[in-house]
Amino acid sequence: MFTHAIRYPAAALVALGSVIALSPAVRAEEEDNPAPLTDTIIVSGHYEPAMIDGQDPETGHAVKPDAAALVATLPGAALIGNGALSGQVQYRGLFGERLSVRVGGQSFQSGGPNAMDPPLHYAPVILLKSVSVSRGAAQVSQGTGLGGAVDATLKTLDFGASSTFAPHVDMAASYRSVDDGVAIGGIAGAASDQARVNVIAAWEHGDDYRFPGGHAADTAYERLTYGLSGGLRQGNNTITLDYRRQETDPSGNPPFAMDIEYFNTDFLRAGFDGSVGGHALSLALSYTGVRHAMNNYALRPVPDSVTRYRRTLADADTYTATGKITFGALMLGMDASVVNRDVTITNPNNAGFSITSLRGIRERRVGGFAQVERTFGGWHVDAGVRVDDWRASMDNPQTGAAVPDMVQMLAMATAAANRSHDNTTWDAVMRIWREDGTVRPRLTLSRKSRVPNAVERFSWLPTEASGGLADGNIYIGNPSLRPEVAWAAEGGLDLVGQAVTFRPSVFYRRINNYIQGTPVPMDMMTQIMIATMNGDATPLVFSNVDAKLYGFDADVSWQIVPRLRFDAVVSYIRGKRRDIDDNLYRIAPLNGRASLTYSGDDWSVTGELVAAAAQHDVSVSNSESRSPGWAIANLWFDTGLAQGLRLSGGVENVFDRHYADHLSGLNRVAGSDVAVGERMPASGRGVFLRLGATF
Repeated sequence: MFTHAIRYPAAALVALGSVIALSPAVRAEEEDNPAPLTDTIIVSGHYEPAMIDGQDPETGHAVKPDAAALVATLPGAALIGNGALSGQVQYRGLFGERLSVRVGGQSFQSGGPNAMDPPLHYAPVILLKSVSVSRGAAQVSQGTGLGGAVDATLKTLDFGASSTFAPHVDMAASYRSVDDGVAIGGIAGAASDQARVNVIAAWEHGDDYRFPGGHAADTAYERLTYGLSGGLRQGNNTITLDYRRQETDPSGNPPFAMDIEYFNTDFLRAGFDGSVGGHALSLALSYTGVRHAMNNYALRPVPDSVTRYRRTLADADTYTATGKITFGALMLGMDASVVNRDVTITNPNNAGFSITSLRGIRERRVGGFAQVERTFGGWHVDAGVRVDDWRASMDNPQTGAAVPDMVQMLAMATAAANRSHDNTTWDAVMRIWREDGTVRPRLTLSRKSRVPNAVERFSWLPTEASGGLADGNIYIGNPSLRPEVAWAAEGGLDLVGQAVTFRPSVFYRRINNYIQGTPVPMDMMTQIMIATMNGDATPLVFSNVDAKLYGFDADVSWQIVPRLRFDAVVSYIRGKRRDIDDNLYRIAPLNGRASLTYSGDDWSVTGELVAAAAQHDVSVSNSESRSPGWAIANLWFDTGLAQGLRLSGGVENVFDRHYADHLSGLNRVAGSDVAVGERMPASGRGVFLRLGATF
């Protein structure tokens, strides 16, 4: 059983104000340690009833290979199920690049134009150490994005306590019967108080999963991860170097028009943490290179004509640099990123069929921020502002001789109107909270922004590339898009007693220039005709609209008696358009979970109920269908077998209920026990076992 510990009041506290005015007083909190304002899932492979700020940890159960499913157990979070390895986290109605997501200390651009590899694709659960989520707006030092930040930390070996190198191994293996899924991985290395080195590796494989009624075709997956991590420490100064490679082999994605042929991705990061002249200094350089291919014929039934075979090649290279220095209470920092992308659509049966749907994309950002923290009589305040300069451009598209004339004409028209785009954005966040006492209020006020991504801005060719919506619609980019701007207020109370902790939160986010697909206007007749030729007579164009998101979430933990604990989480999000009378697209319904855990000296048993209400508040303009409510039960156990050896597991969906989550993608694969156009159903009843060894 995986321990899932909430590291203290996770809502943020923000009220716009002057950063410098607050600077004369306190220590600026490290970006990598926002513990007072985050939820942190500690993935330890065993149950540790720890008390953190007087709270019992929640207990999570990571039966799926997708780390997004683990994060979705937190208050305010939900899973967008797009495949075994392609899920995304929706947090308080926001997902994708509206959230700031880091894996292994790196922010990077996904390689697939349809986000088949969202950032958490690169965080295998078997290798996860922890995942932290800021419940309020993320601090400006955590980068850009409209809402919270998700930080997935992979296992590494820490420095030792003596000058002698000591070996360490942390391994785990798991099995899931519902898809015959197998995972094995971990780290092995040695460390002293001045040096450390470890290797990291994992292999995962699963077949098509079962649900009540049959098998979901084209859902098998395979992924290999390996790498090396090392560090040197002298006094308070530390240098780290990490390299990791991930190879995702052919894996099915029934909600998409194509399946993963491969993702070959390299991660490299070098960092320095220490002090210069008595001031804390942190520097980091990183690179992520994604090489990707997808096709519509290798794993699913082949197209009915050789002219409909498609193989798409996509590359994405992300270079980032960050630096921050503290002067007492004040932290100053700069960060920059450069992203280069290419996407080419081909037909393996026709060498003359080639379309560069995204060619020579170059996105450059340079940002600076200031952030301070101060304490006033038991109240904590931190505030920050950041400014970012953005530039984006695309090379003129190219087409092969076998491409239809209408597409070639659209490519020429796109080239004639092609231009670069410059934006300047600014963000401000202030957070106010109290850490002591039974009643601990917290408040967050923020103004945050996001520029359009490459798919939203430059997708001149009507395709199903949507950044991960996987809804079967054809989308068209819009070079005229303006940056999104979100004003938000979030607050709540943490009621902390000896036996009960209750943490309710409410939030309201008003977003100007929200980017969403809208019906294509009739003056884009060429695009409409191309989309119609490809099976969608009502394509959507990415457009700026006005929106709002509001709701509440809460969690409670009650130690009923010394060995019996009750935990529960509830989340409600409402998304609405402000420019027309409609709902926002693809928002999670009211949902929650509750569990009872009985613990012995070295074992525990948990019964869990997970449920979601029907979702009737759907987007009419996006032809979104409603979904019914559902409820399932799970059982989990954990026990120690010997020193450093533990066995955990259980039964998911005990009563074998047939259901589909509202945010699950729609099936595109014929010949499956899931009808084409139907929401992908959740897994049926299955056994999960995990064996962990640490020595």
